[in-house]
Amino acid sequence: MRALTWQGRRDVRVETVSDPRLKESTDVLVRVTSTGICGSDLHLYEVMGPYLDPGDILGHEAMGIVEEVGDDVAEVDVGDRVVVPFNISCGRCYMCDQGLHSQCETTQVKERGMGAALFGYTKLYGQVPGGQAELLRVPFGDTLPVRVPHGPPDERFVYLSDVLPTAWQAVEYADVPPGGTLTVLGLGPIGEMACRIALHRGARLVVGVDLVPERLQRAASRGVKTFDLRTQGKDLIEAVRGLTDGRGTDAVIDAVGMEAHGAPVAKAAHWLVGMLPDAVAERLMEHAGVDRLSALYTAIELVRRGGTVSVSGVYGGSADPMPMLRMFDKQIQLRMGQANVRRWVDDILPLLGDDDPLGVEGFATHTMPLEEAPRAYRMFQAKEDGMIKTVLKP
Repeated sequence: MRALTWQGRRDVRVETVSDPRLKESTDVLVRVTSTGICGSDLHLYEVMGPYLDPGDILGHEAMGIVEEVGDDVAEVDVGDRVVVPFNISCGRCYMCDQGLHSQCETTQVKERGMGAALFGYTKLYGQVPGGQAELLRVPFGDTLPVRVPHGPPDERFVYLSDVLPTAWQAVEYADVPPGGTLTVLGLGPIGEMACRIALHRGARLVVGVDLVPERLQRAASRGVKTFDLRTQGKDLIEAVRGLTDGRGTDAVIDAVGMEAHGAPVAKAAHWLVGMLPDAVAERLMEHAGVDRLSALYTAIELVRRGGTVSVSGVYGGSADPMPMLRMFDKQIQLRMGQANVRRWVDDILPLLGDDDPLGVEGFATHTMPLEEAPRAYRMFQAKEDGMIKTVLKP
């Protein structure tokens, strides 16, 4: 089969690799029809190289048609159309029963001290072959794949793999009160979808902050009050407070994460670590790593006293300095974590009908063949051609 493989920093290639095969009687094999490129894939492209090996298959936003099922699979059949959640969860352990599928005890990467395994996402999360490929082996065939109806286009459902549940959880964790206010930092796919979900769920005011004109324009067209970080700069805090009686918004979502702008020292550190031998780089990242925290610091300043900061952007440093006095004094609540995809599916599926209140059809700015994935990664990282969300077609 053809698959997108990691070969080195800023070097991904579509290659012919061995077809996956069923390993367990509970596995299913999915022929991928659509697979997204996620903002967190750019962390692999740029920063997380020490945890990857040449030839690793990337991608964790896939859907397709079931092509083969294991002997003990009863809930899906050959020919079913399914979406594959990005975290690999059994659906039956203690953590899954709590709705914490990203902490699944069956697939936790215990040798690394990490949570549930993920498709296509480094040694830290199991080094499981990903979904930017023609075929994908999916464990837990009875409990992990999400069956969806045939007929509507893939784009109606593909975002159930990551974008929709991640954005939904970000809003859920933000705990915006009815008629309340929310600021979203970062209007990439997750941030912008979080804005749409918050408005759909009744937020009175949603403020979106970014520095990419196309992202700002798109969010504004959906009713978001936008601020351009390039021109607002240090006035952002006062501008948001000016909309909220001087308090700040009830909640803030940090949808940016470790590669925020405005942190040149940490950016340089990321670059230097990426040039070191993997064994040395891993130790530095796990025990002395520092993220670019400008978005998180901004969230702490923007939120009103007693409000909530919800973090959906990925962070990776172990030595990140936090303004604990400021957080304690403001009585901030802080929630974060990988999305528990299966936890939110039943809430989201009713919104994927023909009325499409979240605008999932048309959400992708680019649809490209899998063979053009290396170019798509370059474009996405450089934010070229208005690229916000790309779906690849194997």
